[in-house]
Amino acid sequence: MKTDSLKNIKLLIILLMLTSTLAACVQKSSNDGETTTEDGKPIINIGRSTGSNPKLPEGDTFEDNAYTRVAEEVLDIEIRNAFEAEGEDYNRQVALAISSGDLPDMMIVSREELKDLVDNDLIEDLSDVYEENASDYIKETYATYDNQPLEDATFEDSLMALPGTESLAAPQMVWIREDWLEELDLSIDEDGDSLITLDELEEVAKSFIENDPGDSGNPVGVPFENYLNAGDYGSFTMNSIAAVYEGQPKKYLIEEDGSISYGSTSEGTKQALELMNDWFEEGIIDPQFGTRSFDDIMALLTNGQTGIATGPWHIPDWGLSNIREMDNDARFTAYALADDEGKVNVPEQKTTGSNFIVVRKGYEHPEKAVEMLNLFYDDIENTTEEDMENTFPEVAEYLEQGVDDSTKPFNIVVLPMQTYLDDYQDVQAVLNEEMAVEEITNPQVRQSINGIENYTENPEDAPTSNWSSYHSRIVGWGLMNKLTEEERFNWVEAAYVVNTPTMEQKGANLTKLEEEDFIKIITGAEPVDYFDTFVDNWHNQGGNEILDEIEEELTQQE
Repeated sequence: MKTDSLKNIKLLIILLMLTSTLAACVQKSSNDGETTTEDGKPIINIGRSTGSNPKLPEGDTFEDNAYTRVAEEVLDIEIRNAFEAEGEDYNRQVALAISSGDLPDMMIVSREELKDLVDNDLIEDLSDVYEENASDYIKETYATYDNQPLEDATFEDSLMALPGTESLAAPQMVWIREDWLEELDLSIDEDGDSLITLDELEEVAKSFIENDPGDSGNPVGVPFENYLNAGDYGSFTMNSIAAVYEGQPKKYLIEEDGSISYGSTSEGTKQALELMNDWFEEGIIDPQFGTRSFDDIMALLTNGQTGIATGPWHIPDWGLSNIREMDNDARFTAYALADDEGKVNVPEQKTTGSNFIVVRKGYEHPEKAVEMLNLFYDDIENTTEEDMENTFPEVAEYLEQGVDDSTKPFNIVVLPMQTYLDDYQDVQAVLNEEMAVEEITNPQVRQSINGIENYTENPEDAPTSNWSSYHSRIVGWGLMNKLTEEERFNWVEAAYVVNTPTMEQKGANLTKLEEEDFIKIITGAEPVDYFDTFVDNWHNQGGNEILDEIEEELTQQE
């Protein structure tokens, strides 16, 4: 019997097909009738999620490239794209496939889509093929998370998908233009512990506004996205500020008595909003923050209007690098906002990624999905530089050229929990001449080291890609490693639940309520005490039901 959520998807598809086009998609039949090639190789029709900037060499495509060719050669298969699309267009294609029941042999889906597929008996049970075919390394990788990702993909004792993982990535960092600090002779973090206070951040923002080191003529202090907070260590949000007050917006938290609370309704979040209201009135916060998009904030940064950004360790790779393109002198340093006890309050991180590989029910070779996981996240991931050039020469060239991971058959991440910290220590060992670069097995880390060394030797003339590698891998990873070694993190127990009935029905309205009320409080359209009204409304408009449903689900998991 079809579930309610599946019916909703059908209705959504009808509306989407009436109002939008899938012109961006390359649509193919998901089942052309062939299961093997003329020489007996299994054919795998894949639903392919593509990227906007794959950087593929001329002549290569998402269906035919170094990654697909090595998979075909090693696994003795032929890969065909049942459909390929990017972003929302891919989501529509997946929804259409689920609604029609006409699935490709394999594809990547979200948590919600996985549940629908399971409820409607459309995908293969992978329990046996995983146990029989997964490499020891892959099994050990999941074990670093206490096998939680596998549990999240398990329904009634059956493993129904191959889950992605979320390596340790805390905290949200405060990235500040180091060249501007030097130019203005601003001294913060005098003890070198990489921790700063809210007062120090305020001091820096005021100085940047008063002195306009970017010569923009219209400087801005601290920019924020219009949605203000996020459920992860996202960019341009208030999460790190709220964490100073032990507020954790957008997080469901497990209290000592086992009850569930919502971080956006906590007293700590109210204190953070009060501070931000003060900052807004003083002109420290971007006066247009309520309407700013990500692209708007990137424009502020690249135009030299602001030199402060909050974001994860990897923001230099895809965000701050745009600033270097405009200003060759731009350099950033990363800090963590600490509370009065010198601790960085962070929620326990979810261990399971947002994507899952599923196999169509009835497909004759489900083991090939596990074998691909072994190939890309064990064999290739753990190959030394010399062996990479000999065994996977085309892949080695891709890594050198910076070809995007979206060109792999499945753009999913399966890495050990501590992978970034381990990689940072390997990088430092090479830079300190304690290890040869050839000894590092992770090919992407090897490639990063070359860029890092080039940047440290000649920072002014190094290309932006090397600048990015240095800032994300040395500055970003370095801060994570330092805080971990010095035990600066105060971990808050968090509850990660895929979805609940009330989340599906009322979640969008509750999110809108939160975003609008927080903006009203910060801008002064409502007094700070209006937060208490928001809390009451959130609970009464569905929040209480969500908390009860999460608590019930966690109880059932015990």
